[in-house]
Amino acid sequence: MDLAEIFRVMRRRWYVLLPGLLLTAALVVGVVVLVPVSYQSQSTVVLLNSQKATRAYDGNPFLSTQTSLTGMADSLARNLNSDDSLRDLKARGATGTFEAKLADNAQGPLLWLTVTGTDKAAVLSSDKILTAYAKERLDQFQKQQSVAPKAMIRMTTIVSPQNPVAQTKTRLEYLIMAGALGLVVTLVAAFYVEARKRPRTPEPQAAPDGPREPGTTAAATAPAAEEPVTEEPFVQEGAVEETLAIRRPPSWSRSAGDGRAAAETDAPRPAMAVASAAEPLDEESTHGHRPRTGQRDR
Repeated sequence: MDLAEIFRVMRRRWYVLLPGLLLTAALVVGVVVLVPVSYQSQSTVVLLNSQKATRAYDGNPFLSTQTSLTGMADSLARNLNSDDSLRDLKARGATGTFEAKLADNAQGPLLWLTVTGTDKAAVLSSDKILTAYAKERLDQFQKQQSVAPKAMIRMTTIVSPQNPVAQTKTRLEYLIMAGALGLVVTLVAAFYVEARKRPRTPEPQAAPDGPREPGTTAAATAPAAEEPVTEEPFVQEGAVEETLAIRRPPSWSRSAGDGRAAAETDAPRPAMAVASAAEPLDEESTHGHRPRTGQRDR
């Protein structure tokens, strides 16, 4: 089936195609309404060494980096993703979805703090709340361990909370799925109706084996039935000799007069019934033994 045939079917079955397209449009509108656009804001923070540890570097914390700071950053990210931290953030007025994790391909204790939501202004304010809350949780951990203030790990913001960016990937995927599903159902329904409405052509009869001559019919080309073979009746060899013996005239008929011999020979003999009941004799069996019917042996 080519494109021209497809368009012809769609044109003939417009009454099926039109409701399907309307249904597809309704699905797309439903996705637009039910799946709103989401926005995302992200900030980047870094953990720095304590003032006491940076004295050898004239107090510059960026020159002193330790492996322990990356471990502390991972521990802080896990705590920010816990249920207790989420409840504290909700109590402070933050909304949306929160996520804290180590920055990808980072060579230091860098954290990404991300907030996702449907309200653009609320997402930005929630990201600011999350950034401030992360610093408070870091100080709280160290105070619980009675760490001196000059020996505490510090946090600074590398990238402040960014303006929320629309995340259309998920919504676009749902739109494509709804549109494709509606179109497939519509086309299937149209071709199904076309197949049901199209008249069915009778199946062609099977052609006889072998070529057919012009002007002949199938009955004429059919092989003729074999004629039944009749078996010849069985005749015993003794019956032929007995028949010949009976049909030969007796000796007394040859010595009698012509009138009596003629009368004897013309009279019916019982041997004829035996000969008629049996199969006619062939030339080889009767050669030299031909019966005499009207003359006397001289």
